[in-house]
Amino acid sequence: MKRSPFPGAFAAATLASLVLAGCGGGGTSTTDTSLTTNTDASWTWNLPVNFATPAVPIDNLMSEEKFQLGRRLFYDTRLSGNGTQSCASCHFQNLAFTDGKAVSTGSTGELTARSAMPIANSAYHPTLTWANSTLTSLEKQMEIPLYGTNPVELGINDSNKATVLQRFQDDADYAARFARAFPGEASPVSFSNIIKAIATFERGMLSGDAKYDRYQKGTTTFSAAEERGRNLFFTEKAECFHCHGSFNFNDQLKHAGSRIVETPFHNTGLYNIDGQGAFPLLNRGIFEISGKAEDMGTFRAQSLRNVAVTAPYMHDSSIATLEEVLDFYAAGGRNLTSGPLAGDGRANPYKSDLISRIDLNAQEKADLVAFLKTLTDDSLLTSSRFANPFK
Repeated sequence: MKRSPFPGAFAAATLASLVLAGCGGGGTSTTDTSLTTNTDASWTWNLPVNFATPAVPIDNLMSEEKFQLGRRLFYDTRLSGNGTQSCASCHFQNLAFTDGKAVSTGSTGELTARSAMPIANSAYHPTLTWANSTLTSLEKQMEIPLYGTNPVELGINDSNKATVLQRFQDDADYAARFARAFPGEASPVSFSNIIKAIATFERGMLSGDAKYDRYQKGTTTFSAAEERGRNLFFTEKAECFHCHGSFNFNDQLKHAGSRIVETPFHNTGLYNIDGQGAFPLLNRGIFEISGKAEDMGTFRAQSLRNVAVTAPYMHDSSIATLEEVLDFYAAGGRNLTSGPLAGDGRANPYKSDLISRIDLNAQEKADLVAFLKTLTDDSLLTSSRFANPFK
């Protein structure tokens, strides 16, 4: 059986780390001393092939009780101000925990600015969401859908916070679950522990049983098209591996063995609405935080695991299919010729140097799509471990 020119995902991850500096935009190198490999005795990672052990916050160790509590809370609509939505309202298991929409709808009907991101393997993300270099833990990220006001998602605020918490305090089953998940605490049913439990569920949601992973283990073979697509993906011909070369098929990666963590963000030439590099207002990537011109339009490279079921694509869902995504990258950006967003993204002055025209014919594009479909992990999409416990 032929193997990748980079034997194993760790080699690919090493290769990715060597090219991150050239990916452009908003990146930093950090070390984090608040993480540990320790877990509760009840917890076993059962890591997929070539996956590193995730790092865990020292104040929120993994445990099975906490994971299962987090799963229930993730699917419980009582965890919203008006009792109508849960985390799962925007993260469907059968869609790799995205929602298939251009943008999501919050509990009060307000629309989010960007598409819902997949959750699996978020244990390995050093930054969370599309474009926030300061949001570095699942625990802090959870505060955004809970308490955010622009947009409103779950809609918990000062006027309803006590009411929402009382729903769980008055539930005997939940009270027992919180007590087991957070033993020794006098008042374990708290928003702090709700956040820790959901973060534990998300951190424990690993996806690494796709056909690609079985290929890596030598237990299956690729079709001719899949094999050609793999060769294209991991070589300079298509250049995909520059930003998607780790075992998680992205370029921001953190795990228990990490010493230096790179967090690049990228302008891929999606827009250039004023001819000077501008992206649409309120959706300008890291620039919204930094105010630095070079950060205009820079977003985090998405993991390509399960990418075949997470359409539409890009931060604003402006590209509908994988085939269109490949056309976009092969063109070295996007030229919109009409409408309020018109402009030649290919000429965006802040576009990453890695985004340039790629000579791919129709067969090569089809082969790449065939390979990308080998990254779908059907067990993630159907496993009862991650499913709605109320059904």
